[in-house]
This record gives sequence, C-alpha cells and structure tokens, in this order.
Amino acid sequence: MSLTDSVLLIFTALMLLYAIYDEFGMNLLKGKTLLKVPLKRRNRIDCLIFVGLIAILIYRNVTANGAILTTYLLISLALIAVYISYIRWPKILFKTQGFFYANTFIEYNRIKAMNLSEDGILVMDLERRRLLIQVTQLDDLERIYHFFVENQ
Repeated sequence: MSLTDSVLLIFTALMLLYAIYDEFGMNLLKGKTLLKVPLKRRNRIDCLIFVGLIAILIYRNVTANGAILTTYLLISLALIAVYISYIRWPKILFKTQGFFYANTFIEYNRIKAMNLSEDGILVMDLERRRLLIQVTQLDDLERIYHFFVENQ
C-alpha cells in the first residue's frame, strides 16, 4: 500500500466515522432525544466540486493504469461525500439539557436571546456566537416554540 492509498484510506475512514456519528451517535449522547427537526441543506456546490475533482482523479488513475486499490478508495470517498451532502439531512436534536446543532452540543443556559427573522430563520444569540437555524418547513418553527414553552 502506497502513501497515497494510506492517506485515502484514512480520509475515507474519517468521513465514514463522521457519517455514522452524525446519524447514530448524536442520538445516543446526552440523554433521550425529545425533538428532532430537519434543517435546510447547505454547501451542495462545494460537494459537487469535490466529487468532480475526485472523478478527475479516478479518470487519471484508470487511464494511467494506476493501482486498482486507489481507484476503489477514490470511489468510496466520492460515495461517502455524496451521502453526507445529498442523502442525509442535517438536523437539530433537542435533549433535556441542551441541543445538538452542527454536531456540537449547546446547553440551554448559554442562550441569551431568541428571535425569528422575517424569512423564517430562527436566530439564537449565545455568549459570543449567533446561530442561524433554517428549518425545512415553517411548521417546525412552531414545534420548536412549543418545545421551549413546555420544557423551560
């Protein structure tokens, strides 16, 4: 196995671990999930560019009669990137002590203010950061509101 194959294997394994953590790990951490709300997808063009560059590398490897292992690793890297960007849905998970947003856990006591913008974006002000939460359906904002009223 060459250095290139080793690096590809490491990145593929890391992306696969991230996808597993995002789908299953966050549900198991920090207690029971009380509310799960799907969010709008972002950065689709970035993934398309990334997969296009990987396709170029696959083409170059195949035409130059490169190692078949490298081709398989590049294909698996592209498939995981497509899954992460196009198949799975980003979500916000509300737990008893806080919520998971962008794969980080934020406790409720860190929220200083909450506002709703005119275009349906929930704005949460933290100590030094502002979260812009874009839900897929406007009804989900009402579910979040009822969750905060009932649990706070």
